Amino acid sequence: MDSPFPRTRMATHEVLNQPAPRGDRDLLAGDLPLREALAREAPPWVAERLAPLGRDTGSTRVAALGEEANRHPPELRLFDRHGRRLDEVRYHPAYHELMTMAMAGGWHAVAWQEEGRGGHQAHVAALYLLTQAEPGFCCPVTMTHAAMPVLRHSPTVAAAWAPGLLAHAYDPRPLPAAEKRGLTFGMAMTEKQGGSDVRSNSTRAEPDGEGWRLTGHKWFCSAPMSDAFFTLAQTDDGLSCFLVPRFTPDGERNAIELQRLKEKCGNRANASAEIEYRGAWATPVGEPGRGVATIIGMVQQTRLDAATAPVGMMRQALAEAWHHTRQRHAFGKALAEQPLMRSVLADLALEVEAGVALAMRTARAFDGAAQGDEHETDLARLLPSLAKYWHNKRGPGFMAEAMECLGGIGYVEETPLARLYREAPVNSIWEGSGNVMCLDVLRVLARHPESIEALRAELATARGQQPDFDLALAGLERELALPAAVLEARARWLAQRLAQCLQASLLLRHAPNEVAETFCRSRLGVEAGPAYGVLPADAALAAILARIGD
Repeated sequence: MDSPFPRTRMATHEVLNQPAPRGDRDLLAGDLPLREALAREAPPWVAERLAPLGRDTGSTRVAALGEEANRHPPELRLFDRHGRRLDEVRYHPAYHELMTMAMAGGWHAVAWQEEGRGGHQAHVAALYLLTQAEPGFCCPVTMTHAAMPVLRHSPTVAAAWAPGLLAHAYDPRPLPAAEKRGLTFGMAMTEKQGGSDVRSNSTRAEPDGEGWRLTGHKWFCSAPMSDAFFTLAQTDDGLSCFLVPRFTPDGERNAIELQRLKEKCGNRANASAEIEYRGAWATPVGEPGRGVATIIGMVQQTRLDAATAPVGMMRQALAEAWHHTRQRHAFGKALAEQPLMRSVLADLALEVEAGVALAMRTARAFDGAAQGDEHETDLARLLPSLAKYWHNKRGPGFMAEAMECLGGIGYVEETPLARLYREAPVNSIWEGSGNVMCLDVLRVLARHPESIEALRAELATARGQQPDFDLALAGLERELALPAAVLEARARWLAQRLAQCLQASLLLRHAPNEVAETFCRSRLGVEAGPAYGVLPADAALAAILARIGD
């Protein structure tokens, strides 16, 4: 179609054959796969509550906030004008507006306030939408949400801190927790010498009256202006979990010194710091010596969010590519009408549909587990690692392909694709890199064989509907029968295949036949290829593209 944007006369030429600027959109109403997943996986109140968020996150005002938050990254302020330590991070007002949108909406709290009644589906769907506004600020939203399972290990600590976590308010002021309208939480576990091997942590905790004092160094602390941090430290009982508040019980700034802010590849709107505990006051959480077991609930929640965020980013990139190619013409017709471009766009659309289906199914498992459903509990142990691994492995290539759909314009900062491309690796690294996720899948299979049985039951519901899917299931069974030593070296292949087969199963059961059939043939069959845009010659491209929406 011709661009509705009027031509502009420049000194030497007219500006034409360029897409119109994006206006206000509704990211929920325009996303058919998400709406279908919500109708299938969540109670009706979830979509109703999400409706205003869909309009907000799709507005040009919020898009501008995301751009500003990235253009003006956080700044470290170590001292005030008189030389007193501040250890504060200053954010651009756009960042605070984005945080207000998320926290005032209660999206960090909804999973717990509606737990077992659709709360986790609501949180995950909201995160998917919020990520399309700006991924970086979602980090403190995720960690605040994820802190609740750790608080529950200590009722006394929960009584003091959970009301602030659940408050629908964002209060960025550096004040003691009791003086604030709402609280945010962070996590500081990683140390130089260990990385993912947190049991090698060297931070030490010593008892001090009614509390403890922590001394040590943390190599990464994301969202360092949080009101409290969960951290691991060594005690005489072993590695234990502690809550470290920004302010001590007597209202003084705690001895948490910010050494520097990390200069990251992406995720620029969000601050990540290197910190030092210099006798920082802390309170223990959970059983002494079982710090990893205490904090793993938080890690599991963040992994689900880290599996969802790349799907939100892929949806945003797809929308940009779809908007551009429908209005940009080459060789006599719109790019979106060119056969090869249609294959690329359809393939990207399939990836988003499959990602949405898997993320929302995993969220339903979390709510089902809260209700005591054994099948859902078994799935909830396994699916976050599968989804986090696979969605993040698909993300960087997806962003690069979307850039190519726009050409040179996609590679410059005026479009969000450059920002999304820089952002794409972070969720794969955060809370466990790809190898860690695959090893975690093997750990779950070894310790909780009921989890693989639950997954087998899920996959079996679609058996017999598509030949490539059936062959893939048979191959999985042969793989799962291999000795453990062999499986470890094959863990990436196994995680990929399990994730793709579950995506295929969900699409076969719930998506139009054109979507499910093409997905199975292009991911599981002999026609599968590593690059996007490699689809069967008879793929129903028009039906797939029609579902992209706005």
